[in-house]
Amino acid sequence: MARFQLTPLTRRRLARFRANRRGFWSLWIFLGLFGLSLFAEFIANDRPLYIGMEGQAYFPVFQDYTETELGGDFDTPADYTAPFMADLFAEKGATVIWPLIPFSWDTVVRDAAPYPAAPSARNWLGTDNDGRDITATLIYGFRISILFGLALTVASSVIGVLAGLLQGYLGGLTDLFLQRFIEIWSGMPVLYLLIILSAVIEPTFIWLLGIMLLFSWMELVGLVRAEALRARNFDYVRAAKALGLPSTRIMLRHVLPNTLVATVTMMPFVMNGSIATLTSLDYLRFGLEQSAPSLGKLLSQAKDLAVQAPWIPLSAFFTVAILLSLLVFIGEATRDAFDPRRGP
Repeated sequence: MARFQLTPLTRRRLARFRANRRGFWSLWIFLGLFGLSLFAEFIANDRPLYIGMEGQAYFPVFQDYTETELGGDFDTPADYTAPFMADLFAEKGATVIWPLIPFSWDTVVRDAAPYPAAPSARNWLGTDNDGRDITATLIYGFRISILFGLALTVASSVIGVLAGLLQGYLGGLTDLFLQRFIEIWSGMPVLYLLIILSAVIEPTFIWLLGIMLLFSWMELVGLVRAEALRARNFDYVRAAKALGLPSTRIMLRHVLPNTLVATVTMMPFVMNGSIATLTSLDYLRFGLEQSAPSLGKLLSQAKDLAVQAPWIPLSAFFTVAILLSLLVFIGEATRDAFDPRRGP
């Protein structure tokens, strides 16, 4: 069985990436934080991970249970944070395993009033103005910000690369018309359009992703177009044309690999901008729906409670600053790794 081996060029790029210690460790820190956030339900949740009672095993984190199924009186969804449920579990001698943080992002901490409550052993970063645990909100908000940024970056990169390929390789009227369209389309007031549309339609994750995709795909077009204009004059591309290969195959197999360097180098910065835009819209209350966890909404609360509850602006600011800084450091290391002017 043949073993997978890296090419010498790929090994040199990985070595240059590792040589940038700040970017290298930023990548691992980012992956670690993102990986933990993917399991947010097992870290911060108002449902127990496991309940062992009267010889039965229950897993509320995976399945909904009613009070009657757990020995209560009402056929309604169980509220595991209610004092009644705690007394019921104690009476039946149940074994209850809670997550590390026994609150979800939308859980109102009943025993922390008045709100906002200062940090404590129970609420590590305190609560916000609505009585929700800030630590849980940051974990869930971090996850949705990363997922949104990844989805928007990948989708916009695919469209931008294809548009740049068409412009650079075909040239002529195709390049002229697409370039004029991009100049007009990029002049649209994106933020104002998003605010107007958000005021008319209730924004959701998919809806907001689609609207932002209409404008974000242009960020890579210029780079890819320039690389395609250069690559179409290479000897092997000219030879492929002379052999009668279709333009689609030439673009995808011979021109596209030359544009990937610029694309991969810019993707962390594109993702950084996507997350910053989402946070800004949420801050202005024109982003995701009000029922979704959001770093921007926490920053909006921080603006009004900076003096009364300084733990809110500090928590939100450092979370956003660390996230965006990690992406910038990763982008710098990626740029160094793909820079042909740098030595081994």
